[in-house]
Amino acid sequence: MTVTFGRVNLGATSEQPLRAKVAAMSNDPARRNKIFGGRGNMQEMIPTFATQALIIIGLLTAASLTAASSSDAAAPQGAPIKSGAVACLDSGDGYLHAKLGGAVNAHLDWPNSGTRCEGEFRENPPGVRLSFQRASGAAPNLLLVFGLTGVKEGVAAREVKANLTVIVQGTSRVFGTLGDSRCTVDTLTQRPLATARSYRVEARGFCTQPAHAVRGKGDVLVSTFEFAGPVNFNTDQK
Repeated sequence: MTVTFGRVNLGATSEQPLRAKVAAMSNDPARRNKIFGGRGNMQEMIPTFATQALIIIGLLTAASLTAASSSDAAAPQGAPIKSGAVACLDSGDGYLHAKLGGAVNAHLDWPNSGTRCEGEFRENPPGVRLSFQRASGAAPNLLLVFGLTGVKEGVAAREVKANLTVIVQGTSRVFGTLGDSRCTVDTLTQRPLATARSYRVEARGFCTQPAHAVRGKGDVLVSTFEFAGPVNFNTDQK
């Protein structure tokens, strides 16, 4: 690779002509005397060599920075990028509590900080869908999705039927109730958020039957659950 800056050539160049030229210069008595003949000439040339060395170092540094910036620019768009702290609700009062038993045995106690949650209106069947997961990838690394039937914008409700899906992220393990007849929300309340048609939905409920493995064998029973997360009823943003 050859890098050229003005008259300074850095990299792989032809060495034979250069060596012949240096040899010719060393055999020339006049040039030898000019360079090595006196102490004063050598002292005058030292600052020149030092200056050239600094210039070369500076050019090498610039080349390294240019290569690094080019490498960053060529990085794939999907590369991980550090971002700010993750929180369920900007108001600071989002959460998920749940007890799981069976193929996945866990007692989840996820606070607002570090919990990623989303919610939206769904059309078929009419209601809302909310999802919860830990941003740090806790063990087990779970994603819980609740589908609540018949929930209307801004309206509190009781005895709401719920569909539940439990996903073990990073694996092929998925468990679902495959319907809304196995889980029930006792109480549900809604509080408006700053964004238009968005609400803080808080619900508490239980499941009487387990969620079955979508692939393979195994069941997961979510005996109790309680959560608070956002729901956006604005379908125009989909």
